[in-house]
Amino acid sequence: MAIVKICGLSTPETLEAALAAGADMVGFVRFEKSPRHVSLETARALGRQVGRRARKVLLTVDADDAALAASVEALLPDVLQLHGNETPQRVAALKAGFGLPVMKAIAIGARTDLTQIAVYEGVADLLLLDSRAADSVLPGGTGRTFDWTLLEGLKLRKPWLLAGGLDADNVGAALAATQAPGVDVSSGVERPPGVKDATKIAAFVGAARAAGEKLGSAQKTG
Repeated sequence: MAIVKICGLSTPETLEAALAAGADMVGFVRFEKSPRHVSLETARALGRQVGRRARKVLLTVDADDAALAASVEALLPDVLQLHGNETPQRVAALKAGFGLPVMKAIAIGARTDLTQIAVYEGVADLLLLDSRAADSVLPGGTGRTFDWTLLEGLKLRKPWLLAGGLDADNVGAALAATQAPGVDVSSGVERPPGVKDATKIAAFVGAARAAGEKLGSAQKTG
């Protein structure tokens, strides 16, 4: 069954929708340029709301140590998601410094981008393969897919999630094409950018679960 992550949650109502739908991971953005950015106070309240019902993921972009420490103290995350230009050395240092698993996002736009997987696979605990946002100030959450055929035959040693332009309508095709062990959605469950929709969240989780079960059955009988 595919892991399902709902990222960029910012209100108690939509967080509850993600938890009720059965999301495995819920993500909270601490990056002021993002429409999904939450304050420390909001992060603290939402983190308490989650409890142990899902894994809490703190998303930051090239944050310094002080900013990261404040965000970690507020949210008490289970996973750090680094979505900027953090080097392998920085990933390793943060993993050791905070004692938390680290998910490193890798932007994919061409086959040459796949070389970054080997660079980070040795230091990160999880990888997130996202679409490259060349003309956006945001490193993710742009609603754009990338060419999934680039991942054909991809074998990773670490768990990974597929992201980039996913929604309830295409997540099944994405899982079938990539055999990804998990999926991550943000803009695909929103109305305007940054505003999550409870109905879309439920539909996405349901579609991802159905596709994951179908693939699992096919692999067992294949």
